[in-house]
Amino acid sequence: MKIAKDWKEYQVISSSDGEKLERWGKFVLIRPDPQVIWKTRDLEKMCKVDAVYRRSNSGGGQWQFNTSLPEQWTISWNDIKFVVKPMGFKHTGLFPEQAVNWCDVMSLIQKNAKRKVKVLNLFAYSGAASVVCAKAGAEVTHVDASKGMVELAKQNAKLNGIENIRFLIDDCKKFIEREIRRGNSYDAIIMDPPSYGRGGNGQTWKLEDDLFDFVNLCKKVLSEKPLFVLISSYTTGLQPGVLNNILSLCFGGKNIDADEIGLPCEDGLVLPCGARGLKIF
Repeated sequence: MKIAKDWKEYQVISSSDGEKLERWGKFVLIRPDPQVIWKTRDLEKMCKVDAVYRRSNSGGGQWQFNTSLPEQWTISWNDIKFVVKPMGFKHTGLFPEQAVNWCDVMSLIQKNAKRKVKVLNLFAYSGAASVVCAKAGAEVTHVDASKGMVELAKQNAKLNGIENIRFLIDDCKKFIEREIRRGNSYDAIIMDPPSYGRGGNGQTWKLEDDLFDFVNLCKKVLSEKPLFVLISSYTTGLQPGVLNNILSLCFGGKNIDADEIGLPCEDGLVLPCGARGLKIF
């Protein structure tokens, strides 16, 4: 497992009974986590908790605020700042375990600083990876179907004084199909596809059914001298070996790093947080 160890302003304090206790800068939150099937302690009694995301028996849930928590605040990873914002479906606008990937893509881009590097970030959410790649010197195209997430991504870019990101609100598959017709290409592709999604015209996305074909489609917009393709997944049950096989079949079997990613906990455990597959050309 690859562990995101280099955070100073984020920390998993503990985990128990389907929840994790996290410190985000000055504030402490409790959020659901389906990986936490152990029961060891009452997290709310461990320290002062500013907010808890309560699951509803009928689905979804809502935040319970114990203090006057601001609508949003910022935390830093190295010299990069990100907005933290408690939102629906337990989200905060940031996935700290992705720092594992940020380190790798920054290094790959910086090693190729003498050339112009074009990065395509698909299902790009709040733009953390877009900001990281732009900070490393790449020209980034950020694509997500959610207007709200793209607006948050723009906040993250502005927060870091970054202007070399092109933001697009679009269906990722349709965007790729248009880019193929236009003859556009990219040196690197990052994707963080959802388990399930529904587009504005009723089209559906199911990871297990659509991921392989989508990755194969993305192959057609890679440049003649590509750098990398990175796939992240939070879908429970999608093992690193699956990502390894997809990347191997689509791009060849050499230089693929597929593994679990996780976060260290203050109590000594490591919290699993999904999988990643990185193909380096």
